[in-house]
Amino acid sequence: MPTVQSNGLQIAYEEYGNTAGPALLMIQGLGMPLTGWPPALIDALVAEGFRVIIFDNRDIGQSELLHGMKVPNMLVQILRRKFRMQVKSPYQLTDMMRDVEGLMDALQIESAHLVGVSMGGMISQLLAIHKPQRVKTLTSIMSTTGSRKLPGPTRELNRHIVRGPKSATAEGRLEYQWKLWRLLGGPHYRLSDQELAEFLRRNFERGMTASGIARQTLAILAAPSRTAELKKTDIPTLVIHGDADPLIPVECGLATARAVPGARTAIIDGMGHDLPVALTGRLARLITQHVRTVDITNVA
Repeated sequence: MPTVQSNGLQIAYEEYGNTAGPALLMIQGLGMPLTGWPPALIDALVAEGFRVIIFDNRDIGQSELLHGMKVPNMLVQILRRKFRMQVKSPYQLTDMMRDVEGLMDALQIESAHLVGVSMGGMISQLLAIHKPQRVKTLTSIMSTTGSRKLPGPTRELNRHIVRGPKSATAEGRLEYQWKLWRLLGGPHYRLSDQELAEFLRRNFERGMTASGIARQTLAILAAPSRTAELKKTDIPTLVIHGDADPLIPVECGLATARAVPGARTAIIDGMGHDLPVALTGRLARLITQHVRTVDITNVA
């Protein structure tokens, strides 16, 4: 398991494909280790000639877990955000952005094509805002600007998330995650029971902790809107979003595209807040076509 020292933390990563090809750095979402990326999507991008780098964000998977950082009362912080008060968080999304920058430094990547999903899209946006010289292109998938004016999760999904697992046992956590991903999925691209079981097995084996997920959640809640800063960016951007996303509604993706000058959009009918196997080919084509508008060399 390769790791690097980044921003004072140990960050675990994996690398695939042509080391001489364009670097494609893929950033996962809330509570998701690098195993959240469908292997078929990675294979498809490798086949296009990319150097694909995936990694575990801080507090998840095999990267450093920050158990020494106390988690404030989550309900209180949710209420503080609702009433536009400052949210207390052990660390910020900008800290996670610096983790990505440190990973790039350690791997001697001067600039990369960023692909961020959900929270990973937020982190990618921050890198485009604060370190534009490190970003060749940005693909923001089912993410948001962070504006508090935008809609939030469906009532059913929100209720499930707030309730949490019925127990802290392995069985309780599995039951919670199984229902969570059934709620997150869109109507047109349902994972089979076998596909979902394999997806969850990979993630649990890689490592998921409740306290790490809570700290990442607080970083999201504490983050200010990026809308004004995104309007000043000049990074070729593609926004991909499903029109049936129950967690980060499609309006959030459209707001992201409106904020970034010249951004392109791909709204996928019936896609929820997941990366179903049936869509991996389409997602790989969208990402590849977007990257090729800027970096044609060394791509198969």
